[in-house]
Amino acid sequence: MSLAEFKASPWAKSHPQYRAAALSVTPAPEYANSEVLVAGLYRTIGLEGLSEGMVPIKGRDLDRNIGIRRDKRTKPDGASLEGDSLHALLHDVLESPKLPNQSAKRFVQVTPLVGETASFSGSARLAGNPWPAGALVRRMVWLGSTNEDAAKARWASLFDALMVHDDDDVFARFLRDEISAWTGIRWGPACILPDENDVQCLPPGELEGYAFPARQFVQDLDAVVGAKPLMTRRQWTSLLEALVRVAAVAHVAWLCEVQKMIWDRVRLAIDGQTSPDDPQTLFYPRVLGYLSYGTGAVSELKDRTSKYLRSRLGMNAVLWSLEEAGAAYTGKLSSAADLGAFCRHVGAHRSKLLEVMSLVDDLADREARALLCRKGVGANLMEFARHVLYQRQAANPILRGYDQGYILRKRGAAKSSPWVCAPGPVAVLALVHCSLAGLAGPRSVHRLAQHLAAYGIAVDHRDIAQNDLGHQLRMLGLVLDSPDAESGMLLVPPFTVVRQGHAGGAQ
Repeated sequence: MSLAEFKASPWAKSHPQYRAAALSVTPAPEYANSEVLVAGLYRTIGLEGLSEGMVPIKGRDLDRNIGIRRDKRTKPDGASLEGDSLHALLHDVLESPKLPNQSAKRFVQVTPLVGETASFSGSARLAGNPWPAGALVRRMVWLGSTNEDAAKARWASLFDALMVHDDDDVFARFLRDEISAWTGIRWGPACILPDENDVQCLPPGELEGYAFPARQFVQDLDAVVGAKPLMTRRQWTSLLEALVRVAAVAHVAWLCEVQKMIWDRVRLAIDGQTSPDDPQTLFYPRVLGYLSYGTGAVSELKDRTSKYLRSRLGMNAVLWSLEEAGAAYTGKLSSAADLGAFCRHVGAHRSKLLEVMSLVDDLADREARALLCRKGVGANLMEFARHVLYQRQAANPILRGYDQGYILRKRGAAKSSPWVCAPGPVAVLALVHCSLAGLAGPRSVHRLAQHLAAYGIAVDHRDIAQNDLGHQLRMLGLVLDSPDAESGMLLVPPFTVVRQGHAGGAQ
């Protein structure tokens, strides 16, 4: 690709160095809900050779096979259920709610309770080439881990937790064997390690003292994996799903903020300003705050996405222009030191970038609808954030309360009611557990507020006693609330005992 091709189609393909950067928004998120993220994770970590586009096809094949078996009243070798019973299992017991605009469509969509379900259910789209949602979670694991070995150990630990073992509950074991008999696909048996070009670790200490949702995510992932022996498979997957959904959107929002800060410094370099010796303060936000408890969130998400898109236009324009002028930057863009070197390179060749800002402005004017998140990459990012965070709206009214791990819910019952930040009970349970993991002694709700802040959710701990979050904590039995206690509301660990050998994980 050349500068001319970039001008003609600025969103088609990013510059190779920009795309290969550790902190690029890769893979580019599109539509997904929380179950799509978990199903994608199953495929990424344990279903080798199965592309995302094959999932809907496998679902249609299974549905067709069930219909044939129902008519003949037969079942495959190794299966316990006949066609009628399996149809009821998939469409009643394990049914995952369809959106209102999907009510007329026929496709198999089930709860990702075991890995075998991911072979035919849980793709981001029903046709075309769906994006690999599991690759986003995998990338977060590597970015949040301290080094390559720690990331691999954590990935293997997660695979082991996702695997249905002989000590898992009986329904999970039955489901594993039954679906495998009907589909001919067994999840696993070995953990799939990523290609070295698909993941990267940051340099040691790169983000020490800075907001970094991926780092918090991997710590919380260890806590959730450690709690698996204490609950049923359904309870544990719900806990994992709640964690993944809050972390995934926070990670993408953080990346958008980082990209915006990078572009701000590159613009200053074009203007002739030099970068200071400590570049970390220039490229990384100290705190992340994109949601506030009890308030709306759409405008903030849209603003961040729009700034990221403009940054992406600018960075690609600079990289392609440097290459066109014979002054291509040959280094990486994967750390603060790399980015500082890039800014110095831009400053040294600023005479060759005199037309860049006017080019970026022209592209921004031409791509105004994309920058306003009404089409293309911006619309996809907004759709991703909304559907992952929102409480799922079910076409079937019976399944209206299916999703309890949401982060945003409607303020009222009306269709026009605004969406506000108010995590559901499963999300609250997961966050309380993770906030107390590895700590000894009591902690107040201030600890929970700090944990929420690590994922970009702002809540004043002094308001928790009076707001809906405090009420929810009381209803779930997660606080000791004494008006005479000097420390206020104390958090109660939801899972107090972890079986030896299952707790912990990589550092």
